[in-house]
Amino acid sequence: MLRHKADFGAIGRHGTVRSSRLLVLRSMRTERPGTRIGLSTPRTLGGAVQRNRVRRRLRDLLRGQLDTMGSGWDLLLIARPEAGSATYAELREALRSLLERSGIGG
Repeated sequence: MLRHKADFGAIGRHGTVRSSRLLVLRSMRTERPGTRIGLSTPRTLGGAVQRNRVRRRLRDLLRGQLDTMGSGWDLLLIARPEAGSATYAELREALRSLLERSGIGG
């Protein structure tokens, strides 16, 4: 997982951005042997309960996609306010589409 502010900043400065109605994916190719992922659920999503629910869903969806992703990526997945009311299937499709459009997997 991405945890440090410097890592988030590097993706913002040097990465590419793809977005959908529900999610924004910032990605950056690295020389690391694995793929690191960070999640951002802003307060515009709702209260803590709703933000945590979206984070749990996104973590579960990402676990299912790990085998299709190659190594050497830093990814930052940002939930948009509409993600708070989206179904699990809608989030899955949005994530799959973003990964495919970014050339990461899907």
